[in-house]
Amino acid sequence: MEKILDVKNLKINFSTFAGQVQAIRDVSFHLNKGETLAIVGESGSGKSVTVRSIMALLANNAHIDGGEIDFKGQDILKMSPREIEKIRGNDISMIFQDPMTSLDPTMPIGKQVAEPLLIHGSMNHANAMARAEEVLKLVGIDNAKNRMKDYPHQFSGGQRQRIVIAIAIVNYPEILLADEPTTALDVTIQAQIIDLMKDLQHKIGTSIIFITHDLGVVAGIADRVAVMYAGKIIEYGTVDEIFYDPKHPYTWGLLNSMPTLDTSSKRLYAIPGTPPNLLDPPAGDAFAPRNPYTMEIDHEAMPPFFKVTDTHYAATWLLHPDAPQVDPPLAIKKRQAEYRELLASGQIGSHKAKEVDQNA
Repeated sequence: MEKILDVKNLKINFSTFAGQVQAIRDVSFHLNKGETLAIVGESGSGKSVTVRSIMALLANNAHIDGGEIDFKGQDILKMSPREIEKIRGNDISMIFQDPMTSLDPTMPIGKQVAEPLLIHGSMNHANAMARAEEVLKLVGIDNAKNRMKDYPHQFSGGQRQRIVIAIAIVNYPEILLADEPTTALDVTIQAQIIDLMKDLQHKIGTSIIFITHDLGVVAGIADRVAVMYAGKIIEYGTVDEIFYDPKHPYTWGLLNSMPTLDTSSKRLYAIPGTPPNLLDPPAGDAFAPRNPYTMEIDHEAMPPFFKVTDTHYAATWLLHPDAPQVDPPLAIKKRQAEYRELLASGQIGSHKAKEVDQNA
């Protein structure tokens, strides 16, 4: 498949009064044309910082200490502010988590949707407003022509998020960055927004990077998944590989933390412990203090990526040929069975399913 974005060895630090926080530590991944890549992990793992660097939207105290962000043969990190402005909101757009902080409360939504077209000079005012109406209809805003004069407070939360999506796609971008776009919404509206994004991807042919901590959302939208922990990607593969055959204990923990309809315990599972202090990252595997299967080498050396398949890699010493055999917890096997049933029933997955060993 054709790569549209290639991030290589990205390193981002934040200057604080306490010292340098190593927020992103040698992160590499790519995005193929027309696919959805999900980046998952706990809060603070570096997901949003990674994606914001693609749009050059980092905080003032952040500085990039190395790496490349290759977009169509150009390194975004070497572009001037003027060159980035031509890309931002035009070739690459972003959907933020909270629609109320993304929308201007003093401006009618029609003008807000049309604004990217006017800023990038792709249309005159009349044509931009016509496109805005068309895109508002596309994202499911009823009576769009009349509602273009309304203000954000006159819409529901789900409608506001649809408007934010309309602003992001009005220029038909090649890449859409979605930073937890469903977190602030209830479950029913979340499902509607996910369906909308999949439908829009099909209609306008955009590629999506979807940031979330919810693996349940990932199952319904992603083609590939990158799992982040403590500023590093620790496992990546197709969505089926991550759900069917996860290899990193942290991925096991994330899957085990997902509630299901069959969850009977009054207390949900949580990964014990806390992430490391990135002012002084550990020399070995950052997940070692929370890993029930930790070995001595986990505290001494950072694990490399071990190949599981041509598309599936995980950075854990458990995959070393000399490591003891460790099977996923029973709860993970149950989730694999649940995922298999959902996939077979068509309730999830526009992605390509693969045949699975029934003994997995």
